[in-house]
Amino acid sequence: MLIGRSTPRHVDSPVHAIATPKPTLLFAIASDDVNEVRQVLESGEAGPNDQVGPQSALAFTLTNDKLSHKNEIVKALLAYGADPSALRNPKLNPSAQASPEESEVPFNISSLFANSILRYYVTRADSTHTRQTSQLIYRSFFRPLTRVRYDLIGQDWVLEQLFRVLSMHSQRLSVAPIVVLLCGPSGHGKSLLARKFGSLLDIPTHTVNMTTLRSTHDLWQSYSMSPYEEPSSDTLAQFLLNNEGERCVVVLDEIEKVEDPKALYSLLMPWELGRCSLEVGKRHVDLTKVIWLGTSNIGHNFVFEHCDSRPDPSKPITREEYRDLMDLSRPHVSQCLGASLLSRVTTVLPFIPFTLEEKMAIAAEAVYTLTCNAEKTLTPQDVEAIVMKALPSYVPSEGARSLHRAVSNQLVDMI
Repeated sequence: MLIGRSTPRHVDSPVHAIATPKPTLLFAIASDDVNEVRQVLESGEAGPNDQVGPQSALAFTLTNDKLSHKNEIVKALLAYGADPSALRNPKLNPSAQASPEESEVPFNISSLFANSILRYYVTRADSTHTRQTSQLIYRSFFRPLTRVRYDLIGQDWVLEQLFRVLSMHSQRLSVAPIVVLLCGPSGHGKSLLARKFGSLLDIPTHTVNMTTLRSTHDLWQSYSMSPYEEPSSDTLAQFLLNNEGERCVVVLDEIEKVEDPKALYSLLMPWELGRCSLEVGKRHVDLTKVIWLGTSNIGHNFVFEHCDSRPDPSKPITREEYRDLMDLSRPHVSQCLGASLLSRVTTVLPFIPFTLEEKMAIAAEAVYTLTCNAEKTLTPQDVEAIVMKALPSYVPSEGARSLHRAVSNQLVDMI
């Protein structure tokens, strides 16, 4: 088509025309808008490992000093499957080009980052354990949940065990409903994981504040209390009826803080059989595809005691130690919720204390979250200084919240 000549209506393009790939991912990254990047990746218009000019998309983002939202864009690329190993390839990442005297030294990805957040997330994505864990649900409906590790810092063993449970259900190796109890100390990601579950899977979620229940009737008549969900006037009973036979999530927040334990009795049948009557005299409703997530602080002291009693508490907890903690946590749950209810819970996942590296990433992320345009106003050295000063204020029983508070106090003092 010549420039300036109008295009005739209703004329199809020639079948032999050569299509030029649109640089949509380049434009999305250059826009400095993480939502644009997510939209392009979600639509399939571009892949996370597409080249952006001579570089991989990940390398292009990491080496672009003009981006104010670099951290979030990098996390989005990793969440959708960007391969960090491309950073070692000099053709896709010129920063990996070794000098002659360094040519025999393997390139270390973590050497690229002065930023604790990027160092943490890229190194995490590059680990063998992360790749193996993701493979557990790679071909299942639950695959989008692998993205949660770029919202949630730490808890790698929690995610591995969760993905194993979901993998069994995907392969129909278990016919019982999925009931997962997230327990342990406050501020370690339980509510965040529960909240992200439905949004990542793009399925409806109903969150019940269990502290408000007074009877079994109250459970089915409770409204969703989460500020992160679309406002709804549906009760839990209406929500389950509207989504009967479909995948959906019910979050039972602070499940152990229910005023009368008898309020939990109505969960026995749906958790065991995947169906129940939501009203007296009414038909049974199919609840087999409901994912039940309970959050609780049950056993928080025991988690700390178990981690401190290990031969070397300074080292990250191993898989075997975590499995041992899972088994030992069940009696604590049974004592609080009752053996009858616990026997219907698919798995109990205790959340564990953060490592030093994880605490540094949390504090650094807090700096960027609380500071307007931090990428431009603070140097990496400034951020690291704030992080190191915040670490002594970490309170294990408060988790990430204590680090957020320590960072916030420093930023207020800097005004």
